[in-house]
Amino acid sequence: MSASEPRLRDVSCLGACGLHRMAYWEWGDPANDRVLVCVHGLSRQGRDFDTLARAMAADYRVVCPDVVGRGRSAWLKNPAGYAIPAYVADMVTLLARLNARTLHWVGTSMGGLIGMGLAALPDSPVQRLVLNDVGPKIEFVSLQRIGQYLGQPAHWASLDEAADALWAISQGFGPHTRAQWLDLTRPQLAPDADGFKPHYDPAIAVPFRQVTAEVAAAGEAALWASYDAIRCPTLLLRGAQSDLLSAATADEMTRRGPQARLRVFDGVGHAPMLVQPDQVAAVREFLLGP
Repeated sequence: MSASEPRLRDVSCLGACGLHRMAYWEWGDPANDRVLVCVHGLSRQGRDFDTLARAMAADYRVVCPDVVGRGRSAWLKNPAGYAIPAYVADMVTLLARLNARTLHWVGTSMGGLIGMGLAALPDSPVQRLVLNDVGPKIEFVSLQRIGQYLGQPAHWASLDEAADALWAISQGFGPHTRAQWLDLTRPQLAPDADGFKPHYDPAIAVPFRQVTAEVAAAGEAALWASYDAIRCPTLLLRGAQSDLLSAATADEMTRRGPQARLRVFDGVGHAPMLVQPDQVAAVREFLLGP
């Protein structure tokens, strides 16, 4: 296998309905005990991090899981299992497999919430944490926007048609070349009759749609408690036009808990995809710096 391509592996995780398989993509030396885990957003999958992984694979074994219900991972029988605490438990199982001496974490959106949950645990193994456009307060208008397309039936006749359709709901990802966007689109697709469909379980939308403004507000205090419990150095990335992570929340995150270092990217909303050179450089500088 080419050094520029990942190895596909999997691990069995325990959930409420028994065992389920979580796939993950592994880059770099498989014996390297310096590990970088990169976890994707709500309806995405681990190949979102190909560009970042290639940039980091000389320094780390880079591991990019497909969170259960996405990509190459299994789908759950009960959609109630599509929840952050269950994802954290899956990651604990994965980390036991990886046997890392050094563990750093990059999480985009949902992946950042999973990272927060893991980093907040007593004796957490996470030593450096990158939160990509997410924090304890999630703006409800963003959840409403995502809810308009999450889990909706979709079929595309070609890669280009799928890329155009996904771009229409992904403007917040910021500018990308056509080649970059096609690379981000291909792993999002599963074969369907005469074309493609989304590569995730539509049932991930079931618990998501149960989040009302009141439920989101009630959960905010718990998320702030988790954030305040984090002790490792933390970098917060924000798209300047993000509708999920407000500037006010980002500022508060620099003043409490781990007092995150903040980096804002102009011309980007929710969320920076860590493909552009300035975004990759910001992550690399933080993770490998003193």
